[in-house]
Amino acid sequence: MNSTSHYFDQLFFNGLPYMAFFMFFVMTIQRYRSRKFTYSSLSSQFLENKQHFWGLVPLHYGILVVIGGHIVAFLIPRGILLWNSHPLRLYILEATALIFGILTLVGLSAAVIRRFTVTKVRIVTSPVDWLLFGLLLLQVIGGIAVALFHPWGSSWFASSAAPYFWSLLTLNPDISYVTPMPWLVKLHIINAYLLILLFPFTRLVHVLVVP
Repeated sequence: MNSTSHYFDQLFFNGLPYMAFFMFFVMTIQRYRSRKFTYSSLSSQFLENKQHFWGLVPLHYGILVVIGGHIVAFLIPRGILLWNSHPLRLYILEATALIFGILTLVGLSAAVIRRFTVTKVRIVTSPVDWLLFGLLLLQVIGGIAVALFHPWGSSWFASSAAPYFWSLLTLNPDISYVTPMPWLVKLHIINAYLLILLFPFTRLVHVLVVP
């Protein structure tokens, strides 16, 4: 590994995650204390509902399953590896994750197209919203690409990515788990940190309060 590559690995997989989570907690709390009224999705449903519905439903169902799968693989990696020890169960898990990833992309794409095509909705969409949508699209497309070009992700996530994330949680980061990964996987992880960093400044904060 050359020095430049090592520097970037340290920056993105050692420094960036802590900066992202620091900003997440500090700015989320600050926003809640100073601007509690902004803790909503700022829904534009009242401006246009038909396209809103067809984007909202697949997006929410898809993203809940996908995020839930990542959390389960993080919490019980050995359980995932045990489940995947049977080929048929591995195929079912991988196919299910891919289907819900595509469902998420369909819903997110519909939401973005709606904001472009419906004038009343486009007017109330801020630059931060566009940045958020861009990062979300990159994250979802990247996740699907990882599933297609680097298959059996549930297994290598449990065996390599999960230990890396646990090392961050215990304040003893070990980036040796993630540095050998393909660039597409690295990009997916880095973009996730950027989404966490941006989180307190967007409408995503509504997921922290009861609808």
